[in-house]
Amino acid sequence: MRKAYSLDLRERVLAAVDEGMARERIVALMRVSLASIGRWVRRRREGRALGARKAPGMVPRLGPQQHEALRAQLEKAGPDLTLAERCARWRARAGGRRLSVPTMWRALRAVGWTHKKSA
Repeated sequence: MRKAYSLDLRERVLAAVDEGMARERIVALMRVSLASIGRWVRRRREGRALGARKAPGMVPRLGPQQHEALRAQLEKAGPDLTLAERCARWRARAGGRRLSVPTMWRALRAVGWTHKKSA
């Protein structure tokens, strides 16, 4: 995956466009695509920000407050519950809000909990 072009580069490209430099020359000099130049010009004309957009992805289902509740649940229940049992306990305490096993696993990793069983 490629990193987004810097805001500085975007502004320099737009300054070159404003000076009347041919877009093909800008492509060769600054190593950006012709499509990117057109997109940046259009975004500026529409009054939108030039900066890179937020990376796509889902919003985490559990925020910092829920992480604290999860830590409290982990300390009470101990390390011996399975992920499915943890999900069931979470649902019972969170007013019926369901979490999938993979979501619970990610939440456990986020709070720094290791999944180790007792002897």
